[in-house]
Amino acid sequence: MSKNWLHKFTLGAVLLATASACAQAQDIVKEAMATFPVGTERLEYSSTAKLRTLPDYNTLHERYLGPSLRTLETQLATLGVRENEINEIVLGWATVGGSLEMGGLASGQIDPQTMAREAAAQGVAATPMGSASAYCFGTADNSMCVAALARSLGAFGRRDVLKSMLDVRSGQAPAINSSPTFSGLVERDRKDTPIWGVALGSAIEDAFKGWMPVQKNLPIDMATVFANVQSLAYNVQPTDKVHLAVELACTSGDAASNLRQGFDELRLFQKVAWQRQFPNTPNPFDDLTVSASGETVLLSLSTPYSALEVRTTQ
Repeated sequence: MSKNWLHKFTLGAVLLATASACAQAQDIVKEAMATFPVGTERLEYSSTAKLRTLPDYNTLHERYLGPSLRTLETQLATLGVRENEINEIVLGWATVGGSLEMGGLASGQIDPQTMAREAAAQGVAATPMGSASAYCFGTADNSMCVAALARSLGAFGRRDVLKSMLDVRSGQAPAINSSPTFSGLVERDRKDTPIWGVALGSAIEDAFKGWMPVQKNLPIDMATVFANVQSLAYNVQPTDKVHLAVELACTSGDAASNLRQGFDELRLFQKVAWQRQFPNTPNPFDDLTVSASGETVLLSLSTPYSALEVRTTQ
């Protein structure tokens, strides 16, 4: 065997492995787009496998894991799926009964047989949902349910939300990938970062408040601020700080200019409120930059982990 042939073989194997890893990251997004129903207004991808390699992962985990996902972690552990066994998550939000409700897909060490065995041991009965068996933690429509879709892929959400997702997968309802607007937004704004997401409509404000460290009780009507925003895209790159980039597509150049001015006002109010509430603590807005180009407003923020820790204790 020649050294040249061995070099080509090794290079080919590396490229194949890299392509395979990229394909897996793309596959769960494609699965999500074929699972979330029409009416989905927000999607967020996160690579928990990448995030767990960070020295400040626990701070990120505490800061951005909402109550429903904390509950889900506990329930998945009951079914034999630990947090460190999940590699990727895609969350989707759709309006149900007048409010945004979340469902999602997870990939990792998800074994249907293990889930069935652990559920039986814990006294959690299987609930048929289409062709899948769901494990629900409660009987109400808003109780959280989990279903294994295949080996290494699971779905979760409120009982009614999960059912709508499984209806989509069985062809009984259209998927969000049938929407050119949302599909185009996802394809255009997906990034090679551990976390990225997109939002439309009523989900824009929700996505913004989920990632930007906006304090409560500021004298700003966020619905008015985003009245002329068509879409939002964001990505998060944690390094020595948490680097957040947000792109807001507005209805016109004037709307973008007004939005930029609105953020200047928000930053002023936030600065005063932060100094009163958290004196001598780094302000997460200190490194915020705001710019407008045509119909687009760009936000860039580098947040110290210490500022996130302040948020987690409130």
